[in-house]
Amino acid sequence: MNFFQLSQRYLIQKPDFLNVPRHLLEEVSRPTGSVQTTQQEDDIVTMEDDYQALTPKEESDLDQLMSECKIAISNAELFAEQLSKQLSVLDGANIHSIMGSEDQVLNLMRLLDDGITSAEKIEDKLEFYDSILQNVKDQMEVMKEKDALIRTRNKNHQQLLEELDSLVKQLDLDTKYLKALQDGDLNTPGGIYECTTAAHALQKCLNVDIHPALNQMSALEEQQRKFSRFSDKFGKRLAHHLNNLFIHQGNEHGETLSRQAPDFKLPQHNSAHRDLTPYADLMMWLKNSDFDSFTQLSKVYTQSLSKLYNKEIQDFLEMAKQKLGSKPDKNRLGVGLTSQARALSGSSSSLNRKMSGSVQSLNSDNTSFHGSSHDLAMRHLFDQVIDKILSELEPVCLSEQDFCVRFFHLAGDTPTVKEPKQEEESEDIWKPIQPAAAPVERHMNEEVRRMMGELFPNLESELEAFVSYADRLDGFNSMYMLVRMSQHVNNAQDAGSFLSVMYASCLVKIKRNFDKFISNQIKTIQDFKVSKKSRCGIIAFVHNFEEFANQAENIFKGSDRHTHLDKSYKTLVAVIYEQIARVANESQKTPKEVVMMENFHHMYSTLSSLKIPCLESDRKEAKQIYQDNLNSYTLNLLGRPLEKLHVFFEGVQNRVATGVKPEEVGFQLAFSKQELRKVIKEYPVKEVKKGLDGIYKKTHKDLCEEENLLQVVWFSMQDEFIKQIKHYEDLINQCYPDSGITLEFKVDDVLSFFSEIAQSR
Repeated sequence: MNFFQLSQRYLIQKPDFLNVPRHLLEEVSRPTGSVQTTQQEDDIVTMEDDYQALTPKEESDLDQLMSECKIAISNAELFAEQLSKQLSVLDGANIHSIMGSEDQVLNLMRLLDDGITSAEKIEDKLEFYDSILQNVKDQMEVMKEKDALIRTRNKNHQQLLEELDSLVKQLDLDTKYLKALQDGDLNTPGGIYECTTAAHALQKCLNVDIHPALNQMSALEEQQRKFSRFSDKFGKRLAHHLNNLFIHQGNEHGETLSRQAPDFKLPQHNSAHRDLTPYADLMMWLKNSDFDSFTQLSKVYTQSLSKLYNKEIQDFLEMAKQKLGSKPDKNRLGVGLTSQARALSGSSSSLNRKMSGSVQSLNSDNTSFHGSSHDLAMRHLFDQVIDKILSELEPVCLSEQDFCVRFFHLAGDTPTVKEPKQEEESEDIWKPIQPAAAPVERHMNEEVRRMMGELFPNLESELEAFVSYADRLDGFNSMYMLVRMSQHVNNAQDAGSFLSVMYASCLVKIKRNFDKFISNQIKTIQDFKVSKKSRCGIIAFVHNFEEFANQAENIFKGSDRHTHLDKSYKTLVAVIYEQIARVANESQKTPKEVVMMENFHHMYSTLSSLKIPCLESDRKEAKQIYQDNLNSYTLNLLGRPLEKLHVFFEGVQNRVATGVKPEEVGFQLAFSKQELRKVIKEYPVKEVKKGLDGIYKKTHKDLCEEENLLQVVWFSMQDEFIKQIKHYEDLINQCYPDSGITLEFKVDDVLSFFSEIAQSR
């Protein structure tokens, strides 16, 4: 191939190569550069391929050649022609040399033919070997497929063995478990534990996760039927045992109830719960395996225990009624009751106050505001009793609820239980109250509340009956119940529990009773009759409001339900103000101004001492009404004690008002200085003092001693009388200047008269 390339590059006459495949020559002669499409591009590529740099020897030879030929530089064409001739000579010499080596070329060609023949033989052998290897390849692929099938079969066999081994292990129940299910003792802790373990193992065998295809195995079906028979037998034995145990629990506690009766408390069932707790896991197993038996057992438990709870609660509330119906035990209540009663009463004087005339009790049906020491003691006793009732019911109900949740497995993830919608009249009870530290609420589902309702079917009705009884006993009891029940509702640990919902329902009834109590007081105030034979004084319902407010403030102190009391205050005070005005108009023995003045002064004093924020505007109103009626009574009673002198100066003042100059009034005959001196002489010092003494007697007769307003009214009259005297003196100085005329008494004399009269009484 090299020889072909050299000949193609340097020889002008290209030789022919025989016995050489044409495609090899084409590959050798194919240009290595990019294929050019134009002749110019082919020439450029050929020149680039043919160009070779001269070696140093070639350069020296070229220099020597050019030095030998002198015309090389001056006549390039001639030099080129000489070179061409020399090249032709060289080509001829080369051809002769080649022709002389023809035998060698032929030998070379023969060698090439032998090489080609040998190559063809080798190629035939390679093709033969390739066909043999192809057959081996096919056989190897078949062997590979068979090996994969063998591996898959072995793997399937292994998995099948593992599956069967697992299935056998899962369906293999130990004989000790079978023995425990058949003969296990359900009365001892050890026996219960063994039965529980065996039941769980049996349940695991029955609930084993098996591929659906394996369920058709006859051995599996037979084993499952065997386990089902064991499960049914044990379930019946367990249900029968628990059924008897539930009935026995109810009867046993019922027998011990009479021994606990003297103690004012509800019996605790912690021991019964403790005895039943070991069966909790078995109840869970029964719930999963035989739900009908589980449901029936739940009914037996609720029926057995509901009778017991109903009896206990009835006896407990009946004992509470007996305590409220009897006189308070001083030894049991102790000194604390005395102090509490004194605090509730407001002041001992108000309790023992003797009311005469029109001051009479509102009614005798225990709904009046007024309360004796015995009433206050009984109210304090009731507060203790109602708190005791609620405090006893709460742990019993919550303990039973917690036991039922754990024993009957009733708890679950349930949404928040919404409280039942209440009537509009009691919507304010349900306003949210945020305590300092809100307790964590656990939401009970309907199943828990249903079961608790079956265990305590009469609890709500019994508690509402007691509420009605207490309300009939004393209307004040509704206030105690409102405060106590609100505390227990707000502090409930389980917002959605049966007890909390039941307490909230009772709280609605208590609020209605409280509203009814206030309504009865309002009606009693409105029905108050004015005495026609005696003076009015402080009206009974004004007295009673003071005592009511003092007791109510002590009852509701610190309670979050004070807003209910505030509403009642506003209503009561408005009615009291209205009825004071009515009594004042109807009173025949006491002036209207005195009735208004004394009673509104008493209301002002009461509201000032109570310092109830919601009644601040009413306190200011009472003060204003009292002041207005004090001024009115002072003016009306004082009148014109110096009548003739008052008429004379009134005429003088009228003349001045018509345009007469003040200094000219004395020149008129009716108002001359002589007439003035004549009128003044009719009111000497003794006559003035006598008139004031009569006014004091009249004032003393009109006012009641209880309110102690006599001195206040007397000082008010003193100020008013001195104003009149100063007015007379001013008119004398204006109309009769330099006349030397003066009244026979001075302001100091009047002050002395008022002081002497007040001290003499």
